[in-house]
Amino acid sequence: MVGSSGSRSDALKPGGTARLAAMEEDPALQLRVFDLNCWAIRYLSKRRQERVQLIGDTLCQEGFDLVLLQEVWSEQDYGVLKEKLGGCYPFSHYFRSGVIGSGLCIFSRFPILDTFLYQYSLNGYPYMLQHGDWFCGKSVGLVVIKISGIIFNIYVTHLHAEYCREKDAYLPHRVVQAWELAQFIRHTSKAADVVLLGGDLNMHPEDVGIRLLRGWTGLRDAFAEAKRFEGCEDGCTLVPDNCFTAKTELLPFPPGIRIDYILYKAASRFAVKCEELRTTTGTAPGKDIPYSDHEAVMATLRVRRQSRTPGPALGTAGPALADVVNEARTEVRVGLHAARRQRYSSGRMAALALLLLLLQAAAGLGSLAGWTAGQPFPKLSFSLLAFLAVGALLLATVLHLFHTMEVKMLQGTEEEMRLALRALQDRLGPPEPGRRAPSHGPFPSRPVSASFSS
Repeated sequence: MVGSSGSRSDALKPGGTARLAAMEEDPALQLRVFDLNCWAIRYLSKRRQERVQLIGDTLCQEGFDLVLLQEVWSEQDYGVLKEKLGGCYPFSHYFRSGVIGSGLCIFSRFPILDTFLYQYSLNGYPYMLQHGDWFCGKSVGLVVIKISGIIFNIYVTHLHAEYCREKDAYLPHRVVQAWELAQFIRHTSKAADVVLLGGDLNMHPEDVGIRLLRGWTGLRDAFAEAKRFEGCEDGCTLVPDNCFTAKTELLPFPPGIRIDYILYKAASRFAVKCEELRTTTGTAPGKDIPYSDHEAVMATLRVRRQSRTPGPALGTAGPALADVVNEARTEVRVGLHAARRQRYSSGRMAALALLLLLLQAAAGLGSLAGWTAGQPFPKLSFSLLAFLAVGALLLATVLHLFHTMEVKMLQGTEEEMRLALRALQDRLGPPEPGRRAPSHGPFPSRPVSASFSS
């Protein structure tokens, strides 16, 4: 729960008056945050309703200040949680987007002053039905709250899943999402005193998307900064011990992987520290099931005002950030190359289907004109072929339009990154001796070799 550090009873002890005066002059605010990917897919997730009730009961007992949830796909489940948590968390918001929904929601003990939703421009492919990310409308939700005069911008998000690490066809889309998330946070948090981001980012800590997000926004990782930690090894949130986790996907990572995060930063006149970070460890206490296929992340943050403003650290972070942006830009170019190939293939398919329809039309006109007199006209086969040609033309046209939009989005992101690199280089000045400046030209700064799949 939110509270000030120290106690008024300390004033009765030797030196207590001084500590009390210092506390009243510079109070510290304690904030407890809960983050969880709930894996609540209607009709598909195992024991969904039971787990939703379990999550609600646990949140009522624990008494967090902020609750950030993902994959609450059903508004019915959100309604159940809202009713159950109304007494402890009277303020909440559900973010709606896409066909199924964003699955994002926030519960708060403090009034929500403002909300906003940004849906990512790229989010997989509609024809990849077995994955379904495109239908979810992956987004980032923002709520603004005010606690003890401190403005908090709270962000919750869920990025595109990684289905195959060796041949990750969605990596360019996830990098674009990470870039848009970073830009969204940078441009919407200028008036905030404290920025907090929680969610399932579907990226390992060393992945380029995470490094780009943290480097570009200045967000700090609660796991890396925590004074105390308790939970799964290395803070993993997808672990093989969880009965809902696909064990084969984690074979290359025996301890599990960490893809759920709580990140934060503060304005110059404030300081934020993570006092404690915990994760759940599989089965819920007293139950035979865990809360989800992901482990929950729980952070205790301490916020205080500070009089001195820390100086900029661009001299050390600048060159590394330029390298990260350049690496991300290269991944976007790889995706751009693949999208252009797919656009060309779908366009060629549409042209062939149109040509087939024209040939059929010519054959039909010839039959009507009597050019094939004395020969029976194959109406059934002609109709079937025409139906297939029309279907192929419509499908190829839709795919061509989709991949055209994908190309434009990737081009736009690549251009944004190019301008960002140029701005970084202008701030950093000429490169150090022996250090090659990041490329701003039309070709990547390193050779690109990758296999593409739709």
